[in-house]
Amino acid sequence: MTETADLAAADATPYAGLTPQIMLDAVEAFCAETAPGLRCSGGFLALNSYENRVIAAELDGEFRGTDALVAKFYRPGRWTDDAIREEHAFVETARDAEILVVAPLRRLPDDPETTLFTFAGHRLALFPRRRGRAAEMRDAEDYRQMGRLLGRLHALGAAAPFRHRIEIDPETYGEVFIDAVADGDLVPEDLRDNYLDAAEDLLAAVWDRWDAPRAQRIHGDCHLGNVLVDAGGPFLVDFDDCGMGPAVQDLWMLTSGEAAESGAQFDLLLEGYRTFAPFDDAERALVEPLRALRMIRHNGWLAQRWADPAFPRAFPQAATAQYWQEQIGALRDQLGRMDDVPGAPARAADPPGAGPFGWEWEGED
Repeated sequence: MTETADLAAADATPYAGLTPQIMLDAVEAFCAETAPGLRCSGGFLALNSYENRVIAAELDGEFRGTDALVAKFYRPGRWTDDAIREEHAFVETARDAEILVVAPLRRLPDDPETTLFTFAGHRLALFPRRRGRAAEMRDAEDYRQMGRLLGRLHALGAAAPFRHRIEIDPETYGEVFIDAVADGDLVPEDLRDNYLDAAEDLLAAVWDRWDAPRAQRIHGDCHLGNVLVDAGGPFLVDFDDCGMGPAVQDLWMLTSGEAAESGAQFDLLLEGYRTFAPFDDAERALVEPLRALRMIRHNGWLAQRWADPAFPRAFPQAATAQYWQEQIGALRDQLGRMDDVPGAPARAADPPGAGPFGWEWEGED
């Protein structure tokens, strides 16, 4: 089913030639074909993204109801064109069903091939800037509302499979990223074997608990950094990691705290979720395995991308022995946690080392 490009791009510095001027020129080239005379004002904001490069470019006027366009430049070698277009089609279908998402813009309204563009050798998509504030889960209704949003998305996602996106499982989210650490030189030599032993032990425990859950189309990286809120309620951005996976993957990262607190939060999410979609309670046993995979994946992602100059600047701690000592301890702790609480959400959603893999759209008041 999966038809993705190699997760490790052949070019370690794929954005070396992607200057701010080229980014603005790409936005203006899009405008020239769809809204002749509309130009960028020069206002330019780099949005929080490591895997891709994302900017918000302000316009002199409005384009389809927005005063700025968000341009997302895809990392070469990560996804195939078909996989990106499948992501776009899923988000467009959700938008058309009045699910609150931010969908890519088409150059021509009736041509599905026109959401993915190429400019100066870079693939990109453009989105309307939708203003919103950072999501906060402050009370029971916030959790129910998020659950309803995800229930609607998953009801749509269950209607058909992805054919070109990744399937989220211990191989694609675990083995691939352990291999990335083993093949790289980011971990100090005297800690490498200890780290790999801890990661492999944890992954073996994940496999023991996986039990082939039902996979469907999901957001894939549904943490609060990818949720904004406006007058219409919460809405989802950044479907870069969408794929086939268990429904619980889109729920567990919205909970936090110790077992009793996060378990109550999960119950509230399900109250809203089940308004629109069924949920198999057996999937709650996957929360700790999925957390383990996120930890393994994050460290492998750092090793995989370390030659990209943006990564040592953004994650300087990953070049230290202390960081990897902490990661070894965190993996061992997670192995114990999986034994202690096999069937319920527990602890904070982002353990040490967890972090973003795609594009996080910064909220704006």
